[in-house]
Amino acid sequence: QVQLVESGGGLVQAGGSLRLSCAASGITFSIWSMGWFRRAPGREREFVAQISWGGASTYYADSVKGRFIMSKDTSKNTVYLQMNSLKPEDTAVYYCACAPSRTRSNDYWGQGTQVTVSS
Repeated sequence: QVQLVESGGGLVQAGGSLRLSCAASGITFSIWSMGWFRRAPGREREFVAQISWGGASTYYADSVKGRFIMSKDTSKNTVYLQMNSLKPEDTAVYYCACAPSRTRSNDYWGQGTQVTVSS
């Protein structure tokens, strides 16, 4: 059974930093990519960042470009999201997702970790 477990969320002041981690277990297939998404109160879930598994490509939402950095450790099936210069509007539950190569779709999701940025 595939499990994605996020960690590293918390409360931080505006301008501060947090590093999220997402560890995937039960992986028995080839991974195409992993991504981070977030859902703020009263808003739809939105894309934050994505990283390809076989290469080094990363993609970011315009709202986080230049502030967030996504990285991976393929030996641990773990991805990270380094979040710098945090803003109150970054407050949300952050979810990681995994896309298998066979579907290239985010078929697996974690439970999320809360990030709260105070002004």
